[in-house]
Amino acid sequence: MSATLLPDLGPWAICAVTVFIGTLVQRLSGAGFGMFAAPVMALVAPEWLPGTVLLVGFIIGSGAFLSARESVHSRDLLPGFAGRILGASIAAYIATAVVGTSALAIIVGLIVLFAVGLTVLGLSFPISSRSLFVAGGVSGVMGTLTGVGAPPMAILYSSVEPRRSAATQNAFYGFGTLVAIIALSIAGVLTLSQLAFAASLAPLVPVALRSSRPLAVRFERGAIRPWALGLATVSALALLGHSL
Repeated sequence: MSATLLPDLGPWAICAVTVFIGTLVQRLSGAGFGMFAAPVMALVAPEWLPGTVLLVGFIIGSGAFLSARESVHSRDLLPGFAGRILGASIAAYIATAVVGTSALAIIVGLIVLFAVGLTVLGLSFPISSRSLFVAGGVSGVMGTLTGVGAPPMAILYSSVEPRRSAATQNAFYGFGTLVAIIALSIAGVLTLSQLAFAASLAPLVPVALRSSRPLAVRFERGAIRPWALGLATVSALALLGHSL
């Protein structure tokens, strides 16, 4: 792990821009921050993963959820939350072996491409307690290891009215990142440098959330998704090309 609390100015600035763009995408579509931010941070600041993505993601998911909480169907939350807790517990055990090694960057790149693939396939499943639990479990494993946990839930909510879809996914994202943070803390993987880096990036989140308001009407209809997937794919391929 790095002996310094923060990256150099160049990598920090790249991560700051990534957080701002990723926050906009997450707020408007309910998914995308981790898919975009994780591979970029793995390229320029790998010592600060996965904690920084998760800590900033918690702020983003919570803020985005609170801005549209009236659209959430609360009966959907409990089974998804239960699955997320189980998945995070499994992933925390795996994280003790890969965090801080070169294997983590490869895992991040592959999971992002897997997540993009799931999204573009256009799969559709009915929303039920069982499907929410399974999606929550898969999200928990993916999200705790890499910060990319949104796609399984995005698939379930792909045919749901856009505002409800984004708000509910943000509720799952905020809760899921909190569970992942707790799991990684118990596993001894979360570090002071990750906390410091996340704290330095956190002020960008409310700025991005405020900036998203005039864009919400236009982009909550899904127009932003192709851009988000394209950014995630390019970032993941660049990361794999650098790591392999």
